[in-house]
Amino acid sequence: MTRALKTQWHNLAFSGLILHEILDHPLEDETPQARLKEIGMMTILYTMTLANQRLTLSNIIEVTALTRSGAKETVNLLVERGMLKETIVKNSLGRGTARQFEISEELLKKLSSFES
Repeated sequence: MTRALKTQWHNLAFSGLILHEILDHPLEDETPQARLKEIGMMTILYTMTLANQRLTLSNIIEVTALTRSGAKETVNLLVERGMLKETIVKNSLGRGTARQFEISEELLKKLSSFES
């Protein structure tokens, strides 16, 4: 299989997986709008990961143009779901702390089960 086709299948598998995980397992008191935002955010975070960009709130805000509270709200739901892993790191200036995220190993393992 060509590399381009394999990449397309991988992206399609990821999209299907996050749709299943978010739509089929709603959180308590979660609105349909929140689920759609989570799907969109995971797509953006996956693209950022493929581009080797750090998944910090500042970088996410820069890419999405969301407010800080808007980005935090959606990212927090993804952490609660276990789709993102959060760690506290030094900020870019090295003086304070920042929240950094990565797509969870569990989700990546599920994704790898689609590969042949």
